[in-house]
Amino acid sequence: MQTKGKVFKYPDNVDTDVIIPARYLNTSDAAELSKHCMEDIDAEFVNKLSSGDVIVAGWNFGCGSSREHAPLVIKTSGVGCVIAKSFARIFYRNAINIGLPILECEQAAEEICAGDEVSVDFDTGVITNITTNKTYQAQPFPEFIQNIIKSGGLLASLK
Repeated sequence: MQTKGKVFKYPDNVDTDVIIPARYLNTSDAAELSKHCMEDIDAEFVNKLSSGDVIVAGWNFGCGSSREHAPLVIKTSGVGCVIAKSFARIFYRNAINIGLPILECEQAAEEICAGDEVSVDFDTGVITNITTNKTYQAQPFPEFIQNIIKSGGLLASLK
């Protein structure tokens, strides 16, 4: 499984309130919520996003509350993958549970720039910065987690 797209770059400690502001959580409709994805840190994010684009971030992406809405709105908005130096543990597990591909790779997160075009091979963990022709190696998920993501999430994989 692969994705290819333009990079949106964010700093360390992007919390779940930035990913999906709490003021919108009066609905559980993921499509409606995704219209507000990242708006407090990047007001034009959803307007500039194309399906398959990639979020690259620093340390502790997804920190804050344990709300499952955060990875869900990222996935529903069309993001193909999130690459970060590290993820908050609850966000990490919630992302897997809903089938959002995520990879930890400190060097890639450090060197890839906003606007670069990247491709990501989830089976091998290879991240290729097409803009700079540089590759990075992230630790790929074990096969059973890859199957969860390929199925669209934990519940879908159990069916």
